[in-house]
Amino acid sequence: MKKIQTVNPFTGTVLKEYEYATDAEVLSCLQTASLTEPVWSVTKIEERCVMLKNLATLLGKSKTTLAKLITDEMGKPIKQSLSEIEKCVTVCDFYIKNSSQFLADAVITSINAESFISHDPLGTILGIMPWNYPFWQVIRFAVPTIIAGNVVILKHAENVMGSALIMERLFIEAGFPRGCFQVLRADHQQIKNVIRDDIIKGVSFTGSAKTGCQLGKLAGESLKKTVMELGGNNACVVWEDADLKRHVDSMVYARMQNNGQSCIAAKRFVVVEAIYETFLEMFTERIKALRIGDPTDLETDISVMAKQDLVTNLQHQIDTSIAMGAKVVIGNKRDGTFFQPTILTEVTTDMPVFTEETFGPVAAVCKVPNRQAAIDLAANSKYGLGTMLFTQNLRQARMVIGQIPDGAFFVNEKVLSNPQLPFGGTKNSGYGRELSLEGMLTFTNKKTVYIKK
Repeated sequence: MKKIQTVNPFTGTVLKEYEYATDAEVLSCLQTASLTEPVWSVTKIEERCVMLKNLATLLGKSKTTLAKLITDEMGKPIKQSLSEIEKCVTVCDFYIKNSSQFLADAVITSINAESFISHDPLGTILGIMPWNYPFWQVIRFAVPTIIAGNVVILKHAENVMGSALIMERLFIEAGFPRGCFQVLRADHQQIKNVIRDDIIKGVSFTGSAKTGCQLGKLAGESLKKTVMELGGNNACVVWEDADLKRHVDSMVYARMQNNGQSCIAAKRFVVVEAIYETFLEMFTERIKALRIGDPTDLETDISVMAKQDLVTNLQHQIDTSIAMGAKVVIGNKRDGTFFQPTILTEVTTDMPVFTEETFGPVAAVCKVPNRQAAIDLAANSKYGLGTMLFTQNLRQARMVIGQIPDGAFFVNEKVLSNPQLPFGGTKNSGYGRELSLEGMLTFTNKKTVYIKK
């Protein structure tokens, strides 16, 4: 019988094997959720937040161990794995401080009546999460969803199953009822059946647009609410007055974070020609200076990609683009799951490195004549997760915000996910929002209450 296998992408060592859940175990998971749900939904918010505080403490105390597990399972440089766990603690702290306010009844002024909007949990929510941020992607979805009174079943990416199971253990150790957060080691057919089950009231998915369309259709057949975060090919726009000395390192990190395997990474660099040569020189210099090596070394900036098929796909996108006229400035060399940081220039709008999401350390650079051309090119995408603009003219930057139909627009900063800010996209980057107030209310019923006096 086929098993789930986790493999260290740096050493090639098999870390562990896991059995898929039997159909009986899937049913037991759903039944446990259905029994926990009514009890948890009426648990006082203050009690929920005590458990959340315990979870934050456990994450902080276990940071080193958890970071090593992330790096072992998917190859992220250890210093970035440590930052990922720290970020999980910040999202816990954010909802500890704000949940009572977010979930409070919203009073509406009415004549001769008491009117308000209450926020009731929907019930059991299925989360289908990716491997590239194995803790952060899960925690940012699960924490506000659970604290809002729902329970969560997690179907995690198979190559980070160890991370999934240790999160389940941490929730239990923090005091959450066992059915509040469960990991389901299900195959694709079992997950389809789970989505169809009446116990499931909503689905949150982070992954590819193709899979998102399939899952959205499946959930839509039974009118279940969905949130879809489907990746992107974010543009980094550089106007001629950009302060490169101040911001070029941020631009480099925006592309090369997590070995380039990030939905919010800058994939297309759209640069006004007046600053193009200076930008390319500085950008290339900084990328050449990145330290490539063992992901467990704290000095490493770039290491292995998570899986061999990702390397193969990235190489195909680059090779096709080169055949269409793109030029290699640096990189385009690989060794196993290592892929050297790569810069391509003379990129046109029909090349895969422009039109597709490149999930690896390759930057596509486009030269444009002026600011408006840069904005127009940035908006030319089937994705709509986020755009970043670097300029010293903040007045003009504000004027072009409406021309970018993305879920986020960052000026003089890389696109990032922050607990205080709603996160999500448009077009092929999906719909719905995580984090902030919107993330907490996503899987609630906003109930209108009217009491006539």
